[in-house]
Amino acid sequence: MKSKILIVDDEKNAREGLKKGLARPEYEILLAGSCEEALQIIGETHLDLVLTDLKMPGMSGMELLTEVRGTRPGITVIMMTAYGSERIAVDAMKAGAYDYVTKPINLEELVITLERALSRRRLEEVNINLRTQMASRYGFENIVGSSAGMMAVMDVVRQIAPTKSTVLIEGESGTGKELIAHAIHAAGPRKDGPFVAVHCAALAESLLESELFGHEKGAFTGAGRRRIGRFEMADGGTLFLDEVSGIKPETQVKLLRVLEEHKFERVGGSTTIEADVRLIAATNRDLSAMVKEGTFRDDLYYRLNVVSIKLPPLRERKGDIPLLADVFMREIRRENDKDVRSISREVIDAFRVYDWPGNVRELRNVVESMVVLCPGTVLEESGLPPPLKEPVQAAPLLLRGMTVQEAEKALIIDALKECRSKTEAAGSLGLSRRTLHRKIKEYGIG
Repeated sequence: MKSKILIVDDEKNAREGLKKGLARPEYEILLAGSCEEALQIIGETHLDLVLTDLKMPGMSGMELLTEVRGTRPGITVIMMTAYGSERIAVDAMKAGAYDYVTKPINLEELVITLERALSRRRLEEVNINLRTQMASRYGFENIVGSSAGMMAVMDVVRQIAPTKSTVLIEGESGTGKELIAHAIHAAGPRKDGPFVAVHCAALAESLLESELFGHEKGAFTGAGRRRIGRFEMADGGTLFLDEVSGIKPETQVKLLRVLEEHKFERVGGSTTIEADVRLIAATNRDLSAMVKEGTFRDDLYYRLNVVSIKLPPLRERKGDIPLLADVFMREIRRENDKDVRSISREVIDAFRVYDWPGNVRELRNVVESMVVLCPGTVLEESGLPPPLKEPVQAAPLLLRGMTVQEAEKALIIDALKECRSKTEAAGSLGLSRRTLHRKIKEYGIG
């Protein structure tokens, strides 16, 4: 795709000469003889870069810069100035110009400057797209669940996202702790800053300290160069410490100091470094029990546990399973270009019976496997992995000895307990809301 460049110069020969000199397949060059004409073109055309003379009759290049920065900040501006006017050009850079070149123009140097500016602009666009994708992927709307437990979690997340408070997220493995951390970051004032994650339990103690705080060259055997730690990387953003229970007491002391003073030194260094970081920690263990055992510092625990979020396991929010499965199915079929359109009732029943020891992560993995291996357009019971087939086959035994009416009543009572509303319960049972109301009245369910 060609980069669109607008050259603005009141001297016709100068602007046309530049157009000829910059004739390249990757550029589309437009010309304007005044700033007023340039503004009209800018308002009608998607431009990547404006190369403008500084001094012109009427509106000056500096005034054009101010207009562009105010109305089209995504456009890069480079100034052209006569020899000896560099000081004015520097003022223009302070006002938002990317760079300046002096007349007479050296075409080779100009092309280098243009390419550098366009490369930076492309990088900025990539970063903007990534931030947009992150916001889309990790926004509140992507945290699926209407169960009472998840609604309570989301209420807390909405309240704390705009704050700077440290957050401790507790929950079993696979419940979505990192997704919640991303949502807090994406909805807060640091959303344009970095989100840096460290999985503490996966690193040896010596490596974890270097990972968090960085190290200087020669700090230990194998430290051949300086390393920037995750706290420095997360400056201005959020640091997510997953499985914080895996941090040993020696490193806990250093982490506590950072939380209290916002300062630290790299391993093997003496220079004090400051970092403005919001900390979110997560654990699948009971930290309060570890404090009682003496394996986790109580002062660090209280520093981390300013706001606590407890994620319910999937077995306690089974009413969310049909929606989660459908979301995963749609996402995975898109990623794998599969024409899978729905999930059979039998599969959903199997999902609801199973206890999901691996939680939401396990559910997603099961759906992914079924979608990838599905020979048709519907996920059928035959595609269930062995662990999920057994509960389905055993399920009718639970109702043995009951009449059809008694079994139906038991299923309705179970659905009403698991779901947040009668509408949700009706959906999970495959009934209309009106039919469910009629059966509740018929069976005298309170």
